[in-house]
Amino acid sequence: MKKEPGNLTLAGNANSTLEVSSRLQEASTVQAKQERLLIGLSLLTLFVIWGSTYLGMRIAIETFPPFLMAGIRFVAAGAILYLILRVRGAPAPTLKQWGGAAIIGFFLLVGSNGLVSYAQQWVASGISAIALAAVPLYTALMMGVLGRWPTRLEWVGLAIGFCGVVLLNLQKGIWVNPQGAIALLLAPLSWSLGSVLSTRITLASGLMASAMQMLLGGLEQLVMGVSLGERLTIWPTWRSLTALIYLILFGSLVAYCAYGYLLRKVRPALATSYAYVNPVVALILGVGLANESFTLMSAGAMVVILLGVALVSLRKKRET
Repeated sequence: MKKEPGNLTLAGNANSTLEVSSRLQEASTVQAKQERLLIGLSLLTLFVIWGSTYLGMRIAIETFPPFLMAGIRFVAAGAILYLILRVRGAPAPTLKQWGGAAIIGFFLLVGSNGLVSYAQQWVASGISAIALAAVPLYTALMMGVLGRWPTRLEWVGLAIGFCGVVLLNLQKGIWVNPQGAIALLLAPLSWSLGSVLSTRITLASGLMASAMQMLLGGLEQLVMGVSLGERLTIWPTWRSLTALIYLILFGSLVAYCAYGYLLRKVRPALATSYAYVNPVVALILGVGLANESFTLMSAGAMVVILLGVALVSLRKKRET
């Protein structure tokens, strides 16, 4: 029995449609796998590199003033990344995007990173990392203010986590210089606020947003340092210079770009989940390479804070 020409055409079109649909589905699957891989690599980058930057900052400020050191770090990293992107054809940011970058750069860099550098004049690098572990707790509270209040389990996690923060601040020696202790209390709050605002403020796309935030945030840190009377009174040692170069290339260019990518792809609670691992890495490096002390109370505070963070982040990770 002969097939009608029209039927053959319809069958051919159907097969072509199925083939195109199959290819699109395969491409979508590959793209999804690549995105999951990039998210995983970005998280791993933050876990390892940002865990080591606490010790890097501690070494850098041996001969650099804290805010000036941080400002040099981020201006250099931001300028390098900005120039690379512009040479590769990235469009010039708008005035509104520059304004958004200035706001986010202030909270992430001046209000958080700058305060951590400032505090490390008196506080061990490992203790600074434990204090920053509270970032997801503050983030959860701020998301509540914006209308996404924590669940009962998350409230339990918040209560436990903040008990850990109190325990950390009760240990002997941390309040020897109140300025350092207060700076460590404010730093995670500022970082959380910047992270949440970054999802609601007009920013440039991709790495350009990271470059602009580092560049403007670094300039703001330099202004802060000069305003506080910081000066380079001695020539920096090679040890401090090496630490600063590491912070520029890895702690800023590599890790900060990874963090910016995560903020664009996942919820803030997952993007800040590096807080699980950073304290452990920082403590190991601080004790092993810098002979920093580590007390049982510090260990207890870290465990309590991370338990609270785990409870707060558990549901959010499943929803991401």
